[in-house]
Amino acid sequence: MDEALQKQHINENRLFQFLISSRYRLFRHLLLIIFIGAILFNSASEIAEPALTLLLFLLLFYTNMYWLVPKLLFRNKYALYAISVLIIIAISAVGCYFFNSLSDENDLNIPLFSSLIIVLISASSSIKLFQKWVVDKQLIDELERSKTLAELEQLKNQINPHFLFNMLNNANVLTKKDPEKASHVLMKLSDLLRYQLYDSTREKVLLTSDIHFLEDFLNLEKVRRDSFDFVISKEGNLNGIQIPPLLFISFVENAVKHNNDSAKSSYVNLFFNVRDHEIFFQCINSKPVQKAVNNSGGLGLVNIRRRLELLFPQSHFLKIEDKKETYCVTLTIKL
Repeated sequence: MDEALQKQHINENRLFQFLISSRYRLFRHLLLIIFIGAILFNSASEIAEPALTLLLFLLLFYTNMYWLVPKLLFRNKYALYAISVLIIIAISAVGCYFFNSLSDENDLNIPLFSSLIIVLISASSSIKLFQKWVVDKQLIDELERSKTLAELEQLKNQINPHFLFNMLNNANVLTKKDPEKASHVLMKLSDLLRYQLYDSTREKVLLTSDIHFLEDFLNLEKVRRDSFDFVISKEGNLNGIQIPPLLFISFVENAVKHNNDSAKSSYVNLFFNVRDHEIFFQCINSKPVQKAVNNSGGLGLVNIRRRLELLFPQSHFLKIEDKKETYCVTLTIKL
């Protein structure tokens, strides 16, 4: 079914290209001349001088297409355009009747002649309107894509500085407590920065690479906090699956930020499962019991919600459960 739709889409694009592309302009005009000529010469018994009539019809066709429609119709001068068309039709009918009267063999079929003129005017207007519609639609689609890409980049840029600030702050704390651990943290941080500066600039990254990035992030947090632990579970065939970069980091950042508890151990558990052409992701973190914590996530989760809407419209499901002892984020994405 998908292949059939794809072939239909390709065929429609070829048709559109033939109708609007300047590359095929000569072929379009040749087909038009042949088509109109065939009609007129087959109606030679009712229309005198078909060759002369063909020239007149072509003059009407191209005058309407390249002068009246762009100068009047496209500029919303509808009344002036209608009057101009009526005047041209009247002049053409009178002129053709005059030339026909010079011939003793044929009588002009006024209804047929008028119908052909109306068809020509309508056809030339329709073609020009269709070409303008296609070009305008392509321009609108391109502007929407550019706007979406710019918004995505802006959202990603809002996420990255926040993450980098947290990591540098962690490294700064460890340099005072344990220089050896600080060196280990800086090496891990180097890997994270490399991922962010290079891999995350791509449109898509491997799911396994993004999970490795999250693992490095949580390992850094574990080094900084003695009473912190995490688990990353993976099920299904994750190999080869590609996703937009930094898709899950905001959820994990939020989990780490709000589960720091001096009274007991805290944890973050991540679960990834690829099944039935879907990515299932879940992030569960413990909550401190000593004080109420606002786990709304602030700017980070607002950004990720908007980013998901742009990247996966109608193809993702996000659920957030704020329970007494745990905070759970569930995200399902259709591949």
